[in-house]
Amino acid sequence: MADVTELMRMATRARDNAYAPYSNHPVGAALRTDTGRVYAGCNVENAAYPVGNCAEQAAIAAMVLGGESRIAEIVVVGPNGALCTPCGACRQRMREFAAPDMRFHACTETDVLMTMTMDQLLPESFGPDNLK
Repeated sequence: MADVTELMRMATRARDNAYAPYSNHPVGAALRTDTGRVYAGCNVENAAYPVGNCAEQAAIAAMVLGGESRIAEIVVVGPNGALCTPCGACRQRMREFAAPDMRFHACTETDVLMTMTMDQLLPESFGPDNLK
């Protein structure tokens, strides 16, 4: 497994810039593409729920804007050192750009709490290959 320290730092910085005044649940995400480029994002809430964006969604949007389309691994850092896993919508968003063996890491600022593959996060998933 590749070193995730850089992704943990990026996700922590993103989390620290999150806009989460309603839930008080700031989240940061950072991902590495299969070409080695890295992208980060944070959650951005809105008074008109559910108009806000999740951190994973923001990182994926940055990746697409950067011309990339394949996630090799992704890190999520939530608040207070607690385990923070993706919501169902973000699991599906990740699936759009990830192979079944893509690695997801739920982390604190300094430790990996859990690692799973895309297939473990969203078993028997529906994705782009189902539409071919």
